Amino acid sequence: MTAVLRLNEISVVFPSLVGGGNLTALDRVSLDFGPEEFVVALGASGCGKSTLLNVMAGFIKPTSGDITLHDEPVTGPGKDRGVVFQRHALLPWLNVIDNVAFGLKLQGVGESERRAVAQENLELVGLSEFHAHPVYQLSGGMQQRVGLARALTSNPEILLMDEPLGALDAFTRENMQELILDVWRRTRKIVFFITHSVEEALFMATKLIVMSPRPGRIAREYDLEFSARYSELGNARAIKSDHEFIAVREEVLSLIHGEQAGGTEATDP
Repeated sequence: MTAVLRLNEISVVFPSLVGGGNLTALDRVSLDFGPEEFVVALGASGCGKSTLLNVMAGFIKPTSGDITLHDEPVTGPGKDRGVVFQRHALLPWLNVIDNVAFGLKLQGVGESERRAVAQENLELVGLSEFHAHPVYQLSGGMQQRVGLARALTSNPEILLMDEPLGALDAFTRENMQELILDVWRRTRKIVFFITHSVEEALFMATKLIVMSPRPGRIAREYDLEFSARYSELGNARAIKSDHEFIAVREEVLSLIHGEQAGGTEATDP
């Protein structure tokens, strides 16, 4: 498999805010992303998942190591990488379609073109009829769909999703999992997705990386087929109640608890 995005021996060290010295958030993390992969990062708080995403987005420069996209160095943010934040970060004074089109406006794209692209992506996430609504009138799940449509509007090659479903209720969260998988199948983007939910990770990932507590390292990788089975069956509960799914879930939980027992729990940088 040819790597599209490649992280090579990435380490990130921050100055400690308590007692001087330094804090190592990531330690020599290497990871390759192939075409159309859905990679999920899972681990206890403090394992550096968000730091890893911020390095990929170009928001944080690694202390050592390098990151390349199509063999070209990643030196900062770019429209080839779209970010969906944990909190949707929408602009409350704009309506839905203007929020979705905002990135294209910053790029100088004309109004008619950017609104047409935004409308296409609103249709993709099932919100076309809400295009003129103020975002504050939408539910939390609908606001996250607006955030997803906005990230897609610049047509990025890679979607970076920082625990986007963590604040949603259980029913809405499951619906959003299925929606995101449907969008991924239809757009064939590379996705990097952060979650604290083992079940969510197993259901959505084609590749799962389990990270150790600080300093963040990749403890184990899993290649998974549950999302492909969902594509075939269209029944999420059948997948999640399958004996193989449950067995892998228990294995991953044991791994995480074992890693956590050997480290210190803290908040992701």
